[in-house]
Amino acid sequence: MTTTRRAVGTILAVVGLVAVLGGVVLAGRQTSPPDYGVVFSGERAYEDVLTQMSFGPRFIGSEGHALTVEWLVETLSALGWETEVQELVSGGQLVRNVIAKRGDGEDWVVLGAHYDTRMVADEDLDPALRGEPVPGANDGASGVAVLLELARVLPDDLEKEVWLVFFDAEDNGRIEGWDWILGSRAFVDALIEKPDAAVIVDMVGDSDLQLYYEGNSDDALRQEIWETAAGLGYGQFILLEKYHMLDDHTPFLQAGIPAVDIIDFDYRYWHTTADTADKVSAASLEAVGATVLAWLTGEE
Repeated sequence: MTTTRRAVGTILAVVGLVAVLGGVVLAGRQTSPPDYGVVFSGERAYEDVLTQMSFGPRFIGSEGHALTVEWLVETLSALGWETEVQELVSGGQLVRNVIAKRGDGEDWVVLGAHYDTRMVADEDLDPALRGEPVPGANDGASGVAVLLELARVLPDDLEKEVWLVFFDAEDNGRIEGWDWILGSRAFVDALIEKPDAAVIVDMVGDSDLQLYYEGNSDDALRQEIWETAAGLGYGQFILLEKYHMLDDHTPFLQAGIPAVDIIDFDYRYWHTTADTADKVSAASLEAVGATVLAWLTGEE
């Protein structure tokens, strides 16, 4: 494996993992997006939700899981991102993270979302359905859709190293033989050097989107992002702390990497068979994606 200044180590195999990385500057961004001529489309992101739903449930070992990995690699590669599949063992399970990279600036930021869906809908109101897999329109597909649209609209000349990481095996905790956040744990454990920031988007498509401060997130980073949203007029970002989450940002925080979890945990269809595409709003996807885009491209 060839490396430059920074790289990710692997336990089993990394396909084409080569990187040039740096540190992200996290202060002093303006809240109005600069004139890069790029616009985040919530409608286009919603189409990516529908594509994922067409694959069926996307838990490890399912046909939908394999189709999602193939689709992500093909889509990101076609968009000009350096793309690879990172295979690692985590918690006794083989996980496959999809990593897309662009840029060689002095700043380095990781944007992440999990693409897997939960094996069982154990929170379903109907006990007869609790053994069925979760469709995962919001819990899974929404975060992936935001990252894919960012892959389309982020400018080529952005003076940052950006990694889009699609994490595997986030969502099977409390199931025998499994644990939560296996993909992100393995990813962080394999890092040789640390990024300067990580932003996770998870369950961000609810039509009644309410994004409170997540209590474990880095204070300065979450304040920057929420203030960016306020400057853009997105009232879905609420400047109050509500939940403390175990999510894909957790391994970054444990490694001393500033990280934030953008998540709506008031979603009432969480881990049920009713987590379907009709619950997802293009406007909500756009509010989150446009905010992250403005934060990334803002002038210091």
